[in-house]
Amino acid sequence: MLWTPGGFGYHGYMTISAPLAGLVADISQARLQARPVNWPPNVPADLPAAYAAALAVRSERIAAGEKAAGYKVGFTNRTIWPRYGVYAPIWGTVWQSTLSRVDAGGQNVGVVSLAGLCEPRIEPEIVFGLRAAPVPGCTLTQLVDAIDWIAHGFEIVHTHFSGWKFSAAQAVADEGLHGRLLVGRPVELPRGTAPDLLAQALSGIRLKLYGDGVLKDEGTGANVLDGPLQALLHFVNELRALPGAPLLQAGDVITTGTLTDAWPVLPGQTWHTELEGSGPVAGQLKGLSVRLD
Repeated sequence: MLWTPGGFGYHGYMTISAPLAGLVADISQARLQARPVNWPPNVPADLPAAYAAALAVRSERIAAGEKAAGYKVGFTNRTIWPRYGVYAPIWGTVWQSTLSRVDAGGQNVGVVSLAGLCEPRIEPEIVFGLRAAPVPGCTLTQLVDAIDWIAHGFEIVHTHFSGWKFSAAQAVADEGLHGRLLVGRPVELPRGTAPDLLAQALSGIRLKLYGDGVLKDEGTGANVLDGPLQALLHFVNELRALPGAPLLQAGDVITTGTLTDAWPVLPGQTWHTELEGSGPVAGQLKGLSVRLD
């Protein structure tokens, strides 16, 4: 099997070797059995190997009947890079089986199961839905033209590395640490919205994160690569630079990274946000609540 990994500054060709095939099998079993992995610090050896493994796992899941729903972009929040020892963004797949949405006609409240996740943590994020596939090497204006809606969401991330101790390559291979994604009520992006005004509005979002009614953290849109729209542009163009990566398409859901630190969660808890924003779309986004089962 030949994959051509690269992106986020890493490019090259790689054939899946026997050790890498074993790594792919270990990733799959860790997910199915909800068990930790015990890889040496240099496994995978680098980001090209990690993306090769992640793409192989994605291919296996699709062959088994799962359907991709979009993508998660992680480690866009520079304020938490030193905490995790990861100093560049990564990406992984969001699945139909891991995606849920709030009731469009009800309150901005959802329920998410933590079953099968290892050491889960919660991340408040800004989520985009694509109206069309952005053109390769797109500009900010072309990207905005491809966006259908914007929402506030919660991603539940998890890791098969005990204590959240891993390298950047290990985080990539571990399916980008994605566990679940709850998307709040979407706000349609009006056609012709000025890209610079939208970028500024989303960068200026202010958010408070509460766990069981207790304030846990605060963050801003600017934390994620200077703003969620900028983080999306970085991902879209870097994904296109990854030979062998899946093509973006209309309907894809893309979440752009946590505005706060990622906080440990347990079944039975309720988490919610208070969100303040102004300007295009940002002024219409509301706080989100989730009950964890």
